[in-house]
Amino acid sequence: MFGLTALELARIQFGFTISFHIVFPAITIGLASYLAVLEGLWLWKRDTVYRDLYHFWSKIFAVNFAMGVVSGLVMAYQFGTNWSYYSAFAGSITGPLLAYEVLTAFFLEAGFLGVMLFGWNRVGPGLHFFSTIMVALGTLLSATWILASNSWMQTPQGFEIVDNVVVPVNWIEVILNPSFPYRLAHMTVAAFLATALFVGASGAWHLLRGNDNRRVRTMLSMAMWMLLVTAPVQILIGDLHGLNTLKHQPAKIAALEGHWENKPGEAVPLTLFGWPDMEAEETLYALKVPHLGSLILTHDWNGQFPGLKEFAPEDRPNSTVVFWSFRIMVGLGLLMLTLAVWAAWLRWRQKLYASRPFLHFATWMGPAGLVAILAGWYTTEIGRQPWIVYGVMRTKDAVSNHSALAMSVTLIAFVVVYFIVFGIGVRYMLKLVGKGPEVEEEDSLEDERHSSGRPARPLSAAPDQVDSDIPANQHERA
Repeated sequence: MFGLTALELARIQFGFTISFHIVFPAITIGLASYLAVLEGLWLWKRDTVYRDLYHFWSKIFAVNFAMGVVSGLVMAYQFGTNWSYYSAFAGSITGPLLAYEVLTAFFLEAGFLGVMLFGWNRVGPGLHFFSTIMVALGTLLSATWILASNSWMQTPQGFEIVDNVVVPVNWIEVILNPSFPYRLAHMTVAAFLATALFVGASGAWHLLRGNDNRRVRTMLSMAMWMLLVTAPVQILIGDLHGLNTLKHQPAKIAALEGHWENKPGEAVPLTLFGWPDMEAEETLYALKVPHLGSLILTHDWNGQFPGLKEFAPEDRPNSTVVFWSFRIMVGLGLLMLTLAVWAAWLRWRQKLYASRPFLHFATWMGPAGLVAILAGWYTTEIGRQPWIVYGVMRTKDAVSNHSALAMSVTLIAFVVVYFIVFGIGVRYMLKLVGKGPEVEEEDSLEDERHSSGRPARPLSAAPDQVDSDIPANQHERA
């Protein structure tokens, strides 16, 4: 297919499927914690705004959770079908870590998910709140085990190779490998950021459409507070993660900075924009800021770090790709910080809900968190190449013996099925968001009621029909 090898097609297929999958757990992690906060505020203040927002976002959570589970199953199977040599080589590490994720995280989520989604009128408030917290904890535990597995592939330790097979000798070192704490913190905060932007965009969109009420305002307000806290924290974590990557994966840092070689006694500039040419071994059309690369990556005005020419050509990541994926992630991060600061300034001036330019910006920033997660993931995974286990096993030695034709057919099948299945799911979820939180009557906040049926499947937590039109109360004012 298009002259690509089976290895290249296998990598594209894995990249395609994981690109679909990663966005759903990210929103699941953020929404689960958001729901726990909403229910806690409802139990504390007895303000029905928080209760109604809980019911509104729990429906969206249910749809998102279902899509995350379905897309995640495919990822697990691909280790055996497309990467069988990797599974045979390192399955003693990857297998148990994925099993721990199922046992400690997925079972915890599944055990309490039914109570959380369908038990509002069937169990006591304390038990229901506990169930929501357990689901939120399950999502975080799930991320912990998955990132432990991925981080070991990036910075492997705690193992020996016996008869060409990885044998774990220290599980503490395997799990708490050098990059794990930074990746866990970076991904978790990224999930909170993505969810805050999603919730904030929903509130801003409704305000622009004239659906101005306390629930919509609370959505936007809470999202902007979360953004103001997490955006600066993420920048700090990113800096620490970069220093850790420089220590353990210097070729990746050289690639994403488009840095080819050091000159004696000269600091490394920061290349803002350019086009790294892998064949010419230089970054074309480079726009550079003197000393800034040294300052950011070594915290030294004249510091140096290895350039790509210090690594053999076969050991270099594709700088052209990771250079730009990294800049997309960083650029979106700066826009998130801009949105958070703008919101804080408007809040101080008491114009947070009235500034239409701000509301338009917040709406357009809705998918920015998910795009940044994808860009960061591409930077991490493509930057690890040509290794599947960094410094231990090359990607070309891990792929199964499939023909290019077989990989082409399955890739096309994945593309068609994914766009149909998940396209329908995402469209339905966005319709739920477009409907907005329910308000029975204007100013009747204390008397609103919520019915509860007896659904037979998780997706029954979402309504059977969603009108594409905005509800009749869109012009209500609170």
